[in-house]
Formats: sequence, structure tokens, C-alpha cells
Amino acid sequence: MLRSFYVNAARYSYSTTSLQRVPKIPDAEISPKKVNLDYDHHLRIREKHLNPAIFPMFSKPLLITQGNKQYLWDHTGKQYIDLTASISTISVGHCHPKVTKHLKEAVDTLWHCTNMHIHPNMTRLLEKLTSKLPKHLDTIYLVNSGTEANEMALSLARLYTGAWEYLTLNNAYHGISNANLGMLGMGPWKPQIPNGFGITSVMNPDVYRGMWGGKNCRDGPAQTVRDCNCADGECMASENYLGVLDETFRHSLPPKIAGMMIEPIQGAGGGVHIPRGYMKGAFEMTRKRGGLCISDEVQTGFGRLGSHYWGFEYQGVMPDIVVTAKGMGSGFPIAAVITTKEIASCLARTLHFNTFGGNALSCAVASATLDVIDEENMQAHVHEVGNYLISGLLKLRERYEFLGDVRGIGFMVSIELATDKKSRNTFPANDLMKIMEDCRDMGVLVAKGGMYSSLRIKPPFPTTKQDMDFVLEVFDIAFNNHLQRKK
Repeated sequence: MLRSFYVNAARYSYSTTSLQRVPKIPDAEISPKKVNLDYDHHLRIREKHLNPAIFPMFSKPLLITQGNKQYLWDHTGKQYIDLTASISTISVGHCHPKVTKHLKEAVDTLWHCTNMHIHPNMTRLLEKLTSKLPKHLDTIYLVNSGTEANEMALSLARLYTGAWEYLTLNNAYHGISNANLGMLGMGPWKPQIPNGFGITSVMNPDVYRGMWGGKNCRDGPAQTVRDCNCADGECMASENYLGVLDETFRHSLPPKIAGMMIEPIQGAGGGVHIPRGYMKGAFEMTRKRGGLCISDEVQTGFGRLGSHYWGFEYQGVMPDIVVTAKGMGSGFPIAAVITTKEIASCLARTLHFNTFGGNALSCAVASATLDVIDEENMQAHVHEVGNYLISGLLKLRERYEFLGDVRGIGFMVSIELATDKKSRNTFPANDLMKIMEDCRDMGVLVAKGGMYSSLRIKPPFPTTKQDMDFVLEVFDIAFNNHLQRKK
């Protein structure tokens, strides 16, 4: 599991320099500022005072000092392409100049104002955000994180319907607050405390590793290597997974439920790509039971998928509630729960308040972020460059037997490694860390995700084809290094 993977791998340290040449990273638009920092001093402070649950990405944590668009620099001046987007939060890029300009103006004007008043940064954001959504989704709760937003969506569904039972998928991640632990579909992350009251986790429609899957299951450029007899546009695997969901409804749930939440492509769960037709069928079953349909867009929103602005559009469904965060603020803490006026009215029957919801600085950054996505045509760019990347990854999959699956669209892509394509047995965690640290040493930051050995590729939107050529070359070297180590 993810935490044990990082903790155990931290015992090791790896280097690529003796194995292969190192390709040259593309030039950035800026030169990093020179800093004089004592790495060991900062590491000691982290180890002494930071919550030990915050595990480092690598055996030797990076000391990051600067960012610009798709690049980061450490204290030595070494440059990296940030394929993690700092855990999917950086949409328009680190310190994008247009966003920075709006932030500086906001800093000089208004830092914070309670949302019990009106301030223009908040109203501008509300207007822009609703313009990106179906007209009936016109009421917004501004909060501070995806975890908080998903917890509010759960409360809304229960208050509005008067029902208690709520469904999520195995392998899902919707945050780890106490209320959200029941929605967490990855057992090793669950602490030994009571959780999950009224929440049912159902079989995940994973067409690579699950019970059913084939070569026509996904709407996107990357399919599994599993064979099937489905015609183009059909997915019997999806129908089988929906059959299991129907069994759950009939045998394990009361006649009325509160709702169901789905990520159109799973984020922390290793980028599992929900197959065509599943989300639509699941939402139809949910509505027949009186439940609300919730799309968790914390990672899939704001054009990250390239082909669509929202994941629910990509899946061809119309949710009752949309939850978003992360890329909305391009690194600033802001999130939103978006629903209809009718559903939102249920909270007026009780008291709901959020001290920092609608913070003036966060709203200014989010508003500027939405502008930049449009003004720089970033969604189309993500679509084009994402397809380019996936095409290159599929070629690498053909060359390396341990590359089991390539999945995703746009800039929400994952590679799942396995011992071999046929068995799909789990790739050793220590070997995956060696590959990740090889990539890091060559200037590419990529993180693990999911229950198995997946590499999560979710770069900032400005990442170019030239960057992806570099990334693909680095991956090729790192994968070949793995083979050389196994000889």
C-alpha cells in the first residue's frame, strides 16, 4: 500500500548516473534564484517536528526552493519536470505570471473577509465557475479542501433525501477525515477506529485488474491488453460490473438511499479508468432508489482530461452534485461543492458555516486560474500533448514486459507495472522505488498511486511535447536500468 511503500522504500537509496547517460531537460523560461540553504538542517527540523504520517516521496526528501509552470528546482539549482503537479494541485503551472499578478494585487487589497459579507473576488469566482457548469448546477459552497467538500456532499445527500445509505467504489479516495473514512476504498489506509457507518463500498470496475475487462472498455486512446469479444462501442465488462452493483442494491441496501459518489477516473487509486457506460448505469440505479448522484471532480476537473472540462461530461452523465478542489486554485487551498438551489436549500434548515470558505486570496487565485485556462487554450493543449504522451507510453508498453497497463486521457495518466503482462502479479515495491528515483535523478518527478505499483502522471497544463519527449526518454532509460539490475 502507498504509505508502507514509501516508508519501506525510504531505507534504500539509488542512483542512475553509473548506469546510463542522462538526457538534457528542456530549458525553462526563467533561471532559478541562487539559494544558500543547509539541507541537513532543514531535514533535521522535518524529522523532529513534522507529523510522521507525512511521508517523503523519495528516500531522501527533496528541498524545493522555486517553481515555474511545469518545472521545480531544488536547493542545489537542479531542475525537474513535475509530473505530479504537486499531487494534482498545480493546473496552470507553478507561479504562473498572470495568476501571480492577480495574487499580488489581492495581497495589497484584501487578505480575508468573512463570507457573511460580499467581496468581489468571491463573486467573480462564483460567476465564472457557474458558467462552466450545466445551468441547473447554480449554487456553490466554497470550502478549503477536497476532503471537506466530499464530506459536505455526503451531508447534503443525506439531508436532502432523508436517507442514510451512501455508495462508493472499492479503490476510491475521497479524503480521510473521520466521516470520509467510510468512503475510502483502500483498506490499508483505514485506521483501527470506527468508520463507515451507512457507507457501502462496491466492486470497482477495473478493466485491467478486475474480474472483467477487454480491449474496448475505455473511451480513450489507451486500452488494456486483455482480449474480449465486444464490438466497437460496446463493453460487456461494464455490464457485468453493473450487474454486481445491481446485486448489491437488491440484497444489501434499503429501498431508498442517499446517493452514490464516483470519480470519473480514480485519482489516488492509481488512475483506474472507469469503463464506458458504467457511471451512467450506476447513476441510473442510484436515482431509481431516490439517491443523489455525485461526481468527484477533485482531480478530473478544469480541463485536466483535455477532451472535456469535467469528468462527468466525459462519462456522459449529469450529476446532482459536483465536488471540485486541487487544480481549482492551482496550489492555493480552495474547493467547492456545486449543486442545485433545491438541494442546497436543505442546509438552510440547519446551521452551516465555514470560517475560511471563500477566502479573498484563494478566490483571486482561483478566478485567475480559470481565466488562464481559457485565455491560453490550455484544455486543447492538454488534449493534444496528452495524446502524444500516451502514444509514446503505449510504444514503451510494447517493449517492456513489466509494463502491464497504460490508461487515462489528457494529463491524467497512469502506468501500472506488473511482473509480466499475463499474470498481472504485483510489481515489487522496492523495484518501483528504484525506477522512481532513477527518474528523479534524471530530472523527472513521478509518484506512486493505488493499491498496486502504478506511476501517476498528472503534470501541470503548460507541459509541452518537448517535455514529454524528455520524459519518455527518461522512462525508457529507467525501465532499461531495471532490466539491467535484474540480470
